[in-house]
Amino acid sequence: QVQLVESGGGLVQPGGSLRLSCAASGTTILLYGMGWYRQAPGKQRELVADFTRGGRTRYADFVEGRFAISRDNVKNSMYLQMTSLKPEDTAVYYCNAYGLGSPVEYWGKGTLVTVSS
Repeated sequence: QVQLVESGGGLVQPGGSLRLSCAASGTTILLYGMGWYRQAPGKQRELVADFTRGGRTRYADFVEGRFAISRDNVKNSMYLQMTSLKPEDTAVYYCNAYGLGSPVEYWGKGTLVTVSS
C-alpha cells in the first residue's frame, strides 16, 4: 500500500522559514512524478511546485523564488524548503505522487502551515 506522509508544518512568523518533508512508503518514488500542493481555507487546492515528467522543476507564480522543491530518491522522500513566508502562504500543504507509467495518483493527508505574528 502506497503511503505519503507529510511533516514539518507549524506556526511561523512572517518572513520565517519552514522545511516540509514527504516520506513515501510501499513504493519507490522513482516510479512517480511528485509535487506539492496547498489548500487555504475556503479556496481550491493549488499547485505549489512539482517535478514535471521531463524531470524539471516547476513553481507556481506566487512562489516568486521563495521556495525550493527537492527529492532524495535514496531516502524515498521529497522536500519543500520555504523561505520569506507570508500570511497568505497559510494553508494545508499536500504531497502528491502520480504514476509516470501508470494512471495512478496518491495524496498525503497534509501538513498545516500557519504564517502569523
